[in-house]
Amino acid sequence: MLSDLDRSSIPLARTLGVVGLLSWLSLIVFFIVGDPFGTLNDIGNGALGLLSAALAVTLRPAAIAPNPGIKVLASSAAVLGAAITVVGSVLILWDITGFYLAGLVSGMGFALIGVWLVAFNHWIADEVRQRCPRRLPMVGIVAGAIMAIGFINIPGVVWGLDDMEKAPVWILAGGINWLGTYVLLPIWSIWFSRAMARTRAPTF
Repeated sequence: MLSDLDRSSIPLARTLGVVGLLSWLSLIVFFIVGDPFGTLNDIGNGALGLLSAALAVTLRPAAIAPNPGIKVLASSAAVLGAAITVVGSVLILWDITGFYLAGLVSGMGFALIGVWLVAFNHWIADEVRQRCPRRLPMVGIVAGAIMAIGFINIPGVVWGLDDMEKAPVWILAGGINWLGTYVLLPIWSIWFSRAMARTRAPTF
């Protein structure tokens, strides 16, 4: 239940949102002026994945799932996804691969985080609607669903696809998953932190 919300989850969610938006901004600035903003974006992607995993773990007690095992499975998906996003960042930061393959790997990691996000918002929907803005769970579900489009990247990762010009159209179209990662996830996260800060019990 949301009454079981860990105190640390509120600032953690807020930080996640800020880091996500800054990562998106650094990518935009990179395309305009170049480095070091590309490097900042790569670091931000890994940090965003780690923050997402930490949030998933701290929010686990607040989710009303059919059974505890499913909650563990969902949060484990987020933790695994975070590890994959870090691998994606390392690939490009250490010049092991080019930016495109590293981005496919990171996108696959965020797809797993998206699975957790959909599940969590589905589980808390009824309680949130009684205490918080009704659209909040829906934003989380939509964000997670768009992030999950990153599973389209799996064949590209298996193929070692590192040339954007040679990528099939359907893999290129999968890039829409970053809309969920860079925009909707941060919006949901900041909104969630604000809503929980307003409604949390005084004993938190």
